[in-house]
Amino acid sequence: EIVAALEPDLLADIIARMAGMGTTSPEFIREAEQVLEREVMSRGYGEQQSTGGVDEIVQIINSLDRASEKSILEQLAVKNPSLADEIRAKLFVFEDIAKLDSRSIQRVLKEVPNADLAAALKLATDEVRDKILGNMTKRLQAMIQDEIEVMGQMRIRDVEEAQQRVVAIVRRLEEEGEIDIARGDGDVFV
Repeated sequence: EIVAALEPDLLADIIARMAGMGTTSPEFIREAEQVLEREVMSRGYGEQQSTGGVDEIVQIINSLDRASEKSILEQLAVKNPSLADEIRAKLFVFEDIAKLDSRSIQRVLKEVPNADLAAALKLATDEVRDKILGNMTKRLQAMIQDEIEVMGQMRIRDVEEAQQRVVAIVRRLEEEGEIDIARGDGDVFV
């Protein structure tokens, strides 16, 4: 709620700073903790913990609605394009496909070439593989499984690139409003 309420320019600057946080001496952290603790306690707030880095930013952005995410990334892309790209790459990962509903998976499968899908499934978890294959016809399942076997060994990098191409399709379909990706605690539908 706090992140969504901030001005876009300020928010992009804060995200860039948090993501850029690296290692710091333990002594400095203890001193900063003491100062912050005194300040927080004097304002009547309970115990709090401060963290940062790209992974923390991704968690924050993943909990926002799509419009806020888009606004943040657009502002950040102007100030720090490489950081914006790094965050985008981590926002939705291949394993998150298991969280999509069946309708969304079926829509994604219409866009993904069979060769990319077969390559992407080589390193997929059982959960992801079952979810994807479960949303195909028996005939297409057999074709994909045959293609996986025919491919033989592949470099991990090639499999990960195929997974990224699938993720890019998921992100594009979400941007076009074709599918929904659950965010944060998820939306409630009735």
